[in-house]
Amino acid sequence: MIKRLLVTVITVIIILIIGVVLFFNLYNPPLSENHGKIDAQLFVGDSVNQPLIVAFGGSQGGNTWTEDYWLEMRNKFVEKGYAVLSIGYFNTKNTPEKLDRISINAIYDTIKKVSRRPEINENRIALLGSSRGGELVLNIASRYKDINAVVALVPSNVSFPAQTLTANTSAWTYNDKEIPYMKIPFKAFWASLQGDSQRISEIIIEEQEKTLNGVIKVEKINGPILLLSAKNDELWPSGYMSNQIENRLRENNLKYYYENYLFDGKHHDTKKYFDKVFNFLDEHFRSN
Repeated sequence: MIKRLLVTVITVIIILIIGVVLFFNLYNPPLSENHGKIDAQLFVGDSVNQPLIVAFGGSQGGNTWTEDYWLEMRNKFVEKGYAVLSIGYFNTKNTPEKLDRISINAIYDTIKKVSRRPEINENRIALLGSSRGGELVLNIASRYKDINAVVALVPSNVSFPAQTLTANTSAWTYNDKEIPYMKIPFKAFWASLQGDSQRISEIIIEEQEKTLNGVIKVEKINGPILLLSAKNDELWPSGYMSNQIENRLRENNLKYYYENYLFDGKHHDTKKYFDKVFNFLDEHFRSN
């Protein structure tokens, strides 16, 4: 009797495990009814022919650069003669709720529409993004030749999955197709449940070293690039991933200026190093 009960329990556990594995591998969540919709807000000064800085937040979503947290930096851009276009691509009233299959085409179309305004210099467009936003700006600039510069803060060198329960769709789409992404091993989900950020970083590095899935083709970017990454990044290995970006740029002989700056801090300490951003843009983007 006990033996039979034990066999039944083991069988049920095996069936449950198989069911969970199948669910995570086969279930695709439906696209948001707001798929392809973007929130954008433009901040401009009084000058004419203003270079455009297109700014993106990260995995928290929302229209980050409209918030008080970035008010000082936003105002400084405007004071220096730049226009700032803040883009919200998920988790706003009008956009998809989750970071899942976000349309890069829709973002680009929004940028181009705004760049044609009379106060904007449509030939000077730079993208600035942090964390998942850094991953995003590298993806956009590697596909559109009229992006003139990129600033990627604590970025990734690969595209990661969507932020959904199953994480089995891409975070991004281009021309209605999912952008290839690096699949996260199941052991990373367990580390995530435990809140073990260090182990998650180790798993990301291990997975990158054995596969090229989802690598962003940064060598196709048509302008200078600034990478800022954190020595003590507690969320993901931005230092390692920025080094991978730099290696790819070097191996492909990118003809534009690029800089990989590793700062002594954590993932959210990028504001302390914005002098690097302003100097880079003033020297390598504004009029080149």
